[in-house]
Amino acid sequence: MIKRLLLWLSYHDWFLILAAAALTVFSLAILYSLQVNVSQDGFTPASRQWIFAILGIIGFFVFSAINFRFWADYYKIILIISGILLIAVLFIGLKVNGATSWFMIFGQRFQPVEIVKLGLIIFLAQFFALHGHHRHHLAKDLFWSAVFAGLLVILVMLQPDFGSAILLFIIWLGMSLSLPLKGKTIAVIFAILLVCGGIFWQFLLHDYQKDRLLTFVDPGRDSLGAGYNIRQSMVAIGSGHLLGRGLGLGSQSQLNFLPEQQTDFIFAVVAEELGFVGAGAILLLFFGILWRLYVIGKKTQDNFGHFFILGSMIVLTAQIFVNIGMNMGIAPVTGVPLPFMSYGGSSLLSTWLLLGIANNIYIRSKTALFSGAQENE
Repeated sequence: MIKRLLLWLSYHDWFLILAAAALTVFSLAILYSLQVNVSQDGFTPASRQWIFAILGIIGFFVFSAINFRFWADYYKIILIISGILLIAVLFIGLKVNGATSWFMIFGQRFQPVEIVKLGLIIFLAQFFALHGHHRHHLAKDLFWSAVFAGLLVILVMLQPDFGSAILLFIIWLGMSLSLPLKGKTIAVIFAILLVCGGIFWQFLLHDYQKDRLLTFVDPGRDSLGAGYNIRQSMVAIGSGHLLGRGLGLGSQSQLNFLPEQQTDFIFAVVAEELGFVGAGAILLLFFGILWRLYVIGKKTQDNFGHFFILGSMIVLTAQIFVNIGMNMGIAPVTGVPLPFMSYGGSSLLSTWLLLGIANNIYIRSKTALFSGAQENE
């Protein structure tokens, strides 16, 4: 029994695991530093993150033990459950800062859209694995994939959660463009997107969301309003220099000049307190995770596994780019969390589960190669 367990553990992608664990530890250290000078009763953000980190790591190994084909077999049910969760949160969800995006479970907030991101990747991975090679019906299949993904996007916009809606759209777009599409089809897609963008701007975006996008184009247009967060974030990043001011010693974050420092602007806190070295280490760890996912995607011979890894890379890359970009003023502020780093148990848990499925794809591809080598001998 012990030998089988050790053999199973030896098949894991430990580089992927250790890189994700290191980012989680970075997050816990930063969250702890932000509460050093603040007296709080009950659970602190760091202690809550500890709980979800433990749950996430346990979930990772559980999902690593489940054959990834299980998720492919139930891809339609997973899409339906995703839709039900988003509908339910609109009626019985908790409203915070004007958005009805959370369930309250055992005294802890849970954001269902983080699980829905994983659900959409699973659905599209199997949908494209089944239909993506039918060239004669590709346009029709692409249309239906857009309808299913679009319904989820609309439900998220109704919360409203613009950042998560954009991420769901990016998942669909990135996975769709990996298909063997004709140039005409791609042109039609982007024409439709331009029309939909105009409709969203005119009828669906709230004034504060428009302000954020306009501030991205011109950060100085409202330096005390919509542009304040970006300016303070850039000051925090610049003040960190090479080695940073030290944990708990960042003036921008500790004196609350930097808003939302635990979530949207946690990268600015890292840069201020740990400097260029700390921020660079974070970026290297992210690159390492994306590189390992790329390697896993290249090794798997399963179409669902290939598309799932692709979707995983897309959602992680999008979150990393958007979050760090808005910290540096090169992307609009949309409330997108930084994977593993931003405070939020739902995001941390779902990201660990996503890597758990990816790790099982790696295990299955590795054991298949090992079995093939044994047979050849």
